[in-house]
Amino acid sequence: MTATPVSVNSKIQSGTLCFAGTRVPVSSLFDHIEQGYTLEEFLADFPSVERRQVIAVLELVKLDMPRHAVLTGK
Repeated sequence: MTATPVSVNSKIQSGTLCFAGTRVPVSSLFDHIEQGYTLEEFLADFPSVERRQVIAVLELVKLDMPRHAVLTGK
């Protein structure tokens, strides 16, 4: 796995934020979560994405939550 769990490349998925080394948009993870899929189901649907990458993305979101709360007042 690369040093960062995500990447942006204008030649891959029109510059959409993707899991590094794949063509899988990070938004697919959140779409799966919103639809009630488990992490295991997401990984089965996208075998090119590593569990470590998903956990790293979720950790980044978790770390950003306090900043979001300050900005939105929630």
